[in-house]
Amino acid sequence: MEIMGKRILTAAMHHESNTFNPIITDDEDFSIAEGDEIFQRLRANDSLSGIIYTLLGMGWEVVPTVSARAVPNGVVRRGLYEDIKAGIVSRAKEALREGPIDALTLSLHGSMRVEGIGEAEGDLLESLRNLFPEVPIIASLDMHTTMSRRMHQLCDAFVGYKCAPHTDCSETGAHAARITIAALTEGARPVSSWCPIPVLLSGEKSETGTEPMKSLIGALRECERRPGIMAASYLMGFPWADHDMHGAAAYVVCDGDRALADSEALRLGRMFWEHRRDFQFHTETYPPHEALDAAFRAVKEGGRLPVYVSDSGDNPTAGSSGDCTAFLESIMKDGRTGELSAPVLYSGIYDPAAVAACGGHVGRNVNLRFGAAFDGVTSRPLERRGIVKAFVSSWGDYRSDMALFSCDGVDVVLTSKHIGHIDPEMFRALGAEPEQRQIIVCKLGYLTAPHRQTAGRSIMALTEGSSAARFETLPYRRINRPIYPLDDDTEFSGGQA
Repeated sequence: MEIMGKRILTAAMHHESNTFNPIITDDEDFSIAEGDEIFQRLRANDSLSGIIYTLLGMGWEVVPTVSARAVPNGVVRRGLYEDIKAGIVSRAKEALREGPIDALTLSLHGSMRVEGIGEAEGDLLESLRNLFPEVPIIASLDMHTTMSRRMHQLCDAFVGYKCAPHTDCSETGAHAARITIAALTEGARPVSSWCPIPVLLSGEKSETGTEPMKSLIGALRECERRPGIMAASYLMGFPWADHDMHGAAAYVVCDGDRALADSEALRLGRMFWEHRRDFQFHTETYPPHEALDAAFRAVKEGGRLPVYVSDSGDNPTAGSSGDCTAFLESIMKDGRTGELSAPVLYSGIYDPAAVAACGGHVGRNVNLRFGAAFDGVTSRPLERRGIVKAFVSSWGDYRSDMALFSCDGVDVVLTSKHIGHIDPEMFRALGAEPEQRQIIVCKLGYLTAPHRQTAGRSIMALTEGSSAARFETLPYRRINRPIYPLDDDTEFSGGQA
């Protein structure tokens, strides 16, 4: 690539780590690209893509190091993380030998945790700051970042997603790149302020198309239109991890004016705090048995189909293990299941051994033990005789094998990889057309956009698991108290961190 103007180093590291999930996230869970391979694997709605395309649009050289991404899961194996970090640092050193680096623009998640280390982003930023003590470091973040003092001190500016579901990833990456451009071409001096807010909040209560998040995000956008303000973000934190940095935050970046950054972060923090009691589930939500009652009643009454039910306590996209069976077993044992005109479609169970046992047996009846391969707290393995209806190899970005196993009036999607059940295309790949089903159960919280397009009605079940939406059921040990809503008498000090 011809060198024109500035040289910007970039890297990406995305993982949301659920410490209540016993799985250690390892090599097979990550999709990793290195060097120029990154350019060949850019995706739509990806903050790294937004960064790279914006910087290339300036005619600048983008120096790619490593891009590492995995579906949310348990904490990351230390050796794997250290290999990712070493790859980024070694390529950064190689780039320095070829010439000066003018800035770093990174695509990070903000809630990745590593066994024996803790927060990953602060650790990575420390290594990079040691290597680049003077140049600007700017990064995009997921909305569900858990901000830490270490991250705040080591990075000149962060900007977080403003949409949940996250449909603005590319735009956020482009925003981070524009801050970089302003620092290098306009003499801008990014300074930031971080105001912690003692609130635990699940994504299911903070969709940005609903209140109060809709108005709060509007306040961020209005803030960013003010002279001197380069970025304003609400960083919601990730509630399914047990550590002492919990909570939401207001985060503001200004051009050289720290007093303005402080006052705006405090104002936005107070605004969020004042709305803490307004956050509610916006999906129709019930305890597990009531959710099933509502679903079966909807079918009987002839409403729009299919009815989707979210098994929210075991949501892989919130880092849960994805193999809990309690809700599935209750569906199998419910007499109403057998009265449906089509089997309930249940997506799904993460169990590599069960998937392997289905291989080569399509169309045959088999005895199968499946589920609770990792979670041994909230459920137990199921043993059933049923038919293997379909088998697909290497499906999707994470190349998961999948089987469709039918028993007790339920078609169960089994996966060999820990993947999110985010798109009905996985059903179609198995020959299960979602439009032909009356009830579909997904391990999700709120439905993703592709599922919403298919669903006639959406119901969320408050099931158990390591992504339980009822935080009082989770075994927090290290979390700083008081914090709302675990402690109703929590007070907001309103100071900068």
